[in-house]
Amino acid sequence: MIKISQIKLPVRHTMDDLWNLAAHRISISVSEFKEKIILKKSVDARKKPDIMIVYTVAVALKSESEILNKWKESADISAYEHLQPQKLSYGTKLLRHRPVIVGSGPCGLFCAWKLAREGYAPIVIERGKCVEERQKDVDAFWKRGVLNPNSNVQFGEGGAGTFSDGKLNTMVHDRNGYLQQILETFVRCGAPEEILYLNKPHLGTDQLKKIIPKLRREIISLGGEFRFESTLQDIQIESGKIQACRVNERELPVEILVLALGHSARDTFRMLCEKGVLMTPKAFAIGLRIEHPQKWINVSQYGGLDSVKELGAADYKLTYHTKKGRSVYSFCMCPGGTVVNASSQYEMTVTNGMSNYARNFSNANSALVVNVTPEDFGSSHALAGVEFQQKWERAAFEISGDYRLPVQLVGDFIKKVPSSTLGCVEPSSPSGYKLCDLSECIPYFVTESLREAIPEFNRRISGFSARDAVLSGVETRTSSPVTIIRGEDFCSNIEGIYPAGEGAGYAGGIMSAAADGIRTAVQIIQQFKPF
Repeated sequence: MIKISQIKLPVRHTMDDLWNLAAHRISISVSEFKEKIILKKSVDARKKPDIMIVYTVAVALKSESEILNKWKESADISAYEHLQPQKLSYGTKLLRHRPVIVGSGPCGLFCAWKLAREGYAPIVIERGKCVEERQKDVDAFWKRGVLNPNSNVQFGEGGAGTFSDGKLNTMVHDRNGYLQQILETFVRCGAPEEILYLNKPHLGTDQLKKIIPKLRREIISLGGEFRFESTLQDIQIESGKIQACRVNERELPVEILVLALGHSARDTFRMLCEKGVLMTPKAFAIGLRIEHPQKWINVSQYGGLDSVKELGAADYKLTYHTKKGRSVYSFCMCPGGTVVNASSQYEMTVTNGMSNYARNFSNANSALVVNVTPEDFGSSHALAGVEFQQKWERAAFEISGDYRLPVQLVGDFIKKVPSSTLGCVEPSSPSGYKLCDLSECIPYFVTESLREAIPEFNRRISGFSARDAVLSGVETRTSSPVTIIRGEDFCSNIEGIYPAGEGAGYAGGIMSAAADGIRTAVQIIQQFKPF
């Protein structure tokens, strides 16, 4: 096939426009296309309001070699081949027991999917509930403040990413075709086909809640098994090798234990640390979540266009380095979304953002976070980062007195005064909110870094530092606070234990976590025979 890049069209165009222009670029007729595929679609908004949609496509022709030879000097026309899945070689070690995967977030699900496809019949244990029942617990927490510590925004089928914007973009290089396999699996389970080529694909919470049960059923049909409301309580180690684990007070013999824990499994981190599984504290970020009317962001990003149906709700990505060397950046930006309380422990408050697929709610939100390192934790203990998170989550709960989110106007935050009334921006939290002074629930250096960065961000996004914009606290779960050490074979210092995904410190986001799950499965496949 022939790849044609940098095909630019106005926002309002048809597919006929695209393929006619693609044919024109290589001086042929559209009728000569035997096959055509959109490889990538992105928005170029650098010359506002003259916004363009940019495509990369691949087409199959009868005389491809002639076309390629004719346009060999063009950087935008080249040969294209589908990325082929990696060919696996199976190991020789015998398994007496089925592999056990702890956690059913993106990492655990796609590790299970890969192992099940290759005949290893994995068992997935998940402390939370299936996504259908999990939603009921989340609603009870948001509406009535009834927290289930094992089934909430952090824990349950699909992991923390289920209640998010569902972003599917990643910086991971797809050398082995894992990202393509993940996207194709999502589409097979009901996701829109556009995620295969959009530059910034996303699914949204509403789509993910429909897709995940279908993925579960596919894994079961391939020989996998799911055990919900099943918590890993302990592990048994002999001579440096995993022998068994305790799940819901029952012993489960195991030779392969994949730890796809997610970033919030604090009790499990502690148990593993006490059992001698090597881990170290890891840098992450902490801060607040900011809300603006989505129309403000649309106007700023689209050059005066308040609402363009073809473009959807506008997003942004911001970074700033303070005078004292701290990094401040936007994280998990949710266009047309909601700020939610994502607590997983009693009397602790933590914010997160989520959007539905349509991104059609009134407000845009994003975390504004500041990097923190182990030097900031006040201890060198492996779990010092966990304790650092808990300290500020408790403070956020205390200043509101319950699970309402503590909020403050941006103008008041910068002026260092508590908020007493709202302006024109209504907080979107379904748990309710309480006006307060957010400097009481974040470290002083984070407060000062945000006060320096927000006015600078206003230079890039008009209205960003407007007085009436709303801040909510506290954002602490940006990534795992620990790294569980693993070797080149993906095994920890305990033989048979495989740390994986975001919770173990090897991924960040749905796609990179899912890809790490597949990579972990491949390592197991290359060492052991199918079950």
